[in-house]
Amino acid sequence: MGEQPIFSTRAHVFQIDPSTKKNWLPTSKHAVTVSYFYDSTRNVYRIISLEGSKAIINSTITPNMTFTKTSQKFGQWADSRANTVYGLGFPSENHLLKFAEKFAEFKEAARLAKEQSHDKMELTSTPSQLPQAAAVRRTVVSVHQAGKKKESATGELLSPVTPESINGTDDEDGGATPGTPQHTEPRPDPPTPTLPFSHSSTSINKHWEAELAALKGNNAKLTAALLESTANVKQWKQQLAAYQEEAERLHKRVTELECVSGQTAVIKAQKTDLNQTIEELQATLGAKEEELERLKAEMEVANEFQQQKESLTQKLQATEERNQNLEARLSALEQTVENTQQERETFRSHLRSLLQLLDGKIFELTELRDTLAKLIESS
Repeated sequence: MGEQPIFSTRAHVFQIDPSTKKNWLPTSKHAVTVSYFYDSTRNVYRIISLEGSKAIINSTITPNMTFTKTSQKFGQWADSRANTVYGLGFPSENHLLKFAEKFAEFKEAARLAKEQSHDKMELTSTPSQLPQAAAVRRTVVSVHQAGKKKESATGELLSPVTPESINGTDDEDGGATPGTPQHTEPRPDPPTPTLPFSHSSTSINKHWEAELAALKGNNAKLTAALLESTANVKQWKQQLAAYQEEAERLHKRVTELECVSGQTAVIKAQKTDLNQTIEELQATLGAKEEELERLKAEMEVANEFQQQKESLTQKLQATEERNQNLEARLSALEQTVENTQQERETFRSHLRSLLQLLDGKIFELTELRDTLAKLIESS
């Protein structure tokens, strides 16, 4: 197809929510390959991404597009042809910067290609009204030819077709333009020499009346032909618009087919990945089946334990009742111990006060003894 991938990366693909125009909707379940393609036959660049056989990105790069970096790992651009906004989540900022650099490069290349194409079109273009004018000209010629046939059949000479006669602006006085051939009928011999001028004038008037009638009829026919050609032009424009819509639809279809054909290598790589994934899943499935068999055996053992559990449950209930009784007794004992501790603390405080009092008395007795001893020594 002449279209080859020139740069590829992997990213998560998103599209803007068409209803809210605010939220992102993921279009890929996991990271997929996003590639830049160059079509050498049409000189265009496209961004294409496939998930399986479905094209989730098919965006032609135009000079008015802009790739915007909204975070360190996310970027977006708007595609007016697809009427949506694409978003890409990259695994790292380096991948994002590389993708943005390529976008700017190919956008500039698309701009240069568009300018070159525009220059070529200006050199080879023709006026847009040329087909319509040609159609009108063909209609006028055909009517004129029909008038000539009528002239040869009736022996009457019609005036040549002019733009003024087409537009209905000819003078209706029957005056002939310079260079218009005059009709000369063979005049009969006058019966008397005194009336030649009167008879000739009557014959000329009849001739010009016939000429005027022919011109009016020719003018009416040309006006009707012009109106018919105008209606045909409108019909042709409608058919051309329908053909252009059909061509656009076929172009989009061809683009999708080219997209699928151009990413054959990518599809093969994805197929290889899928085959490896299937093999891994099959191995996992075998392991799960073995695990299931083991669990079934354990279930049988668990049923035996269930019976033992029921008997132990009954014993446990009896034990819990005894435990509740013991807990009640323990609470009473704890209360008793607490009261005893309080009494002991009170007793200890009394003892401390007695010891302090006793120490004071002992200190006073010691001073009294020392005083008596001094008195005895002095006496």
